[in-house]
Amino acid sequence: MHLQLAVQNAFGQMTDVMDQLTDAQYTQPCVNLSGATIGQHTRHIIEMYQCLLNGLEARLVNYESRQRDVRIESDKDFAAELLATIEKAVNQPNQSLHLCAGFDTNTRELVHLDTNFYREIAYNLEHTIHHMALIKVGLLEISGITIPEGFGVASSTIKYRRSCAQ
Repeated sequence: MHLQLAVQNAFGQMTDVMDQLTDAQYTQPCVNLSGATIGQHTRHIIEMYQCLLNGLEARLVNYESRQRDVRIESDKDFAAELLATIEKAVNQPNQSLHLCAGFDTNTRELVHLDTNFYREIAYNLEHTIHHMALIKVGLLEISGITIPEGFGVASSTIKYRRSCAQ
């Protein structure tokens, strides 16, 4: 399916970049990211997909209850393995799900919404692209890194740019 291919492409770009980084660069606080690291943004991306995949059996997804695994943000090889695992795991049929979230910081009230697996992959993919754009800002602080064309750029923007170039 198209969504899974888009995830594969985004994860491929992330893996290409991660392969160029040293462990120190992966965990280095980035000035232009308010001290956040490339590893922290990568961890966040991975954990969102893990949360979705872990919620499939119960058909309930709550991104706020995801596990935070410091190993993902400190071990780029481990993170790359997880990206490969997730890339395979998203290749499954659509199914209905319930999303549970507390969008307001001033209350503990939870919102329950009907959704489905493909819709949540789409959400996670857009979220991934957003964080890749932030990672790109961090990468620009590191010399010698080749950033793939379109890294952190939405597919709609790429298509628009192509249409303007014609």
